Amino acid sequence: MLALSPLDARYASKVAELAPIFSEFGLMRYRTIVEIEWLIMLSEQNIAPAIPESLQTALSMVGANFSLEEFNKIKEIEKITNHDVKAVEMFIRELVPEKYWPWIHFACTSEDINNLAYGLTLTQGRDTLLNVVDEVIEDLKQKSLEWKAIPMLCRTHGQTATPSTMGKEFAIFWDRANTILQSIENLPITGKINGATGTYSAHVAAFPDVDWVQLSHDLVTDKLGLTWNALTPQIEPHDQQALLLNEMGRLSNVLIDLSRDVWGYISLGYFGQKVVAGEVGSSTMPHKVNPIDFENAEGNFKLARGIGRTLSDELPISRWQRDLTDSTLQRNFGLVFGHFMLGLKSLLKGLGKLEIKETKLLQDLQSAPEVLTEAVQTVLRAHGHADAYDQLKNFSRGQALTLKQVQEFVAQTDLPKEEKDRLKKLTPETYTGLAEKLVDQFVE
Repeated sequence: MLALSPLDARYASKVAELAPIFSEFGLMRYRTIVEIEWLIMLSEQNIAPAIPESLQTALSMVGANFSLEEFNKIKEIEKITNHDVKAVEMFIRELVPEKYWPWIHFACTSEDINNLAYGLTLTQGRDTLLNVVDEVIEDLKQKSLEWKAIPMLCRTHGQTATPSTMGKEFAIFWDRANTILQSIENLPITGKINGATGTYSAHVAAFPDVDWVQLSHDLVTDKLGLTWNALTPQIEPHDQQALLLNEMGRLSNVLIDLSRDVWGYISLGYFGQKVVAGEVGSSTMPHKVNPIDFENAEGNFKLARGIGRTLSDELPISRWQRDLTDSTLQRNFGLVFGHFMLGLKSLLKGLGKLEIKETKLLQDLQSAPEVLTEAVQTVLRAHGHADAYDQLKNFSRGQALTLKQVQEFVAQTDLPKEEKDRLKKLTPETYTGLAEKLVDQFVE
């Protein structure tokens, strides 16, 4: 009841899959995993004392089965240390014999652990988010295919324009979202473990003959599955984190655009919405079925985009080798992912309630025969009429035309009879060009 963010109160159940990843609990879990993997690697390289296989397995299971019990133990230690990463180090001491204690957090600065923990956080968070993005993109794909032949009147600048098909318009959003999805999927998340200023100075002071650069690479890539960053100051510079947030912002833009368009189509009557039993559209107007899912989606995508932009602008900037600004910023990754997840789920819910109204679409098309003037003037151009545009502009601009008037205009031209006959048969609902074929050709 006293949560500051609605993500932790009103919407908590809708973003529950993100809570174990982006919460303080999740950060402590990933820190613990990184510290344990570093200790095990030092043992495997004969730098630290050998760790029996059974103990290695037990340590690995701590990260895999990390629970509130482990988290609470770390938080109790933190009350004493007043340092979160040090508390993780002290917690791991309780899991191993004393001879291993010097090798826990060996030659590390806190940022060595934190940047890798956040790398794991973003990797897991991205995978979780993209599972839902996949659902949205698949829904758009199916609607593109299902509605590929349903004609609709387009609007440019809010005015009647050359018709398309509803499927082709949804295919545009499918293609845009799918392109950005692939970029997000293939984006490397980087990490480093190279000491207080990125020079391995402490490492070399203790063991000058060890290939610490290779060891760092192997931990980041082989053990943790991240992409190694070879050259850093104390902090990992966060350029890839910023890029991920920017790509999420780009996808937010596309989905905001989609939400607004569908909202508009509902307003025009092109779509109805399935009525949900017990749901109230308005506290005073009983008849209403409001497009609230698309409005909620738009609002949450805007929040995700706005917070993400702030983080992506500021994270790559650090005074000299290190300042603490990024620590506060990174703790808000969950806000970006949480609001993005809410937007996706609201959009999915809204898309699932759409019922296309073909009768209304047809009525709208038949009421706008003026859109055929584009076809007429283009055919006239093709037959050598340099003034074709002006002819049709003088005939149609600002006029409420009928289909008969358009046909009569065609009849008085000097076009060949076969061209006149073809144009006279054209109607707004058949003037959709290659819209259907474009869906067949390009929607995989």
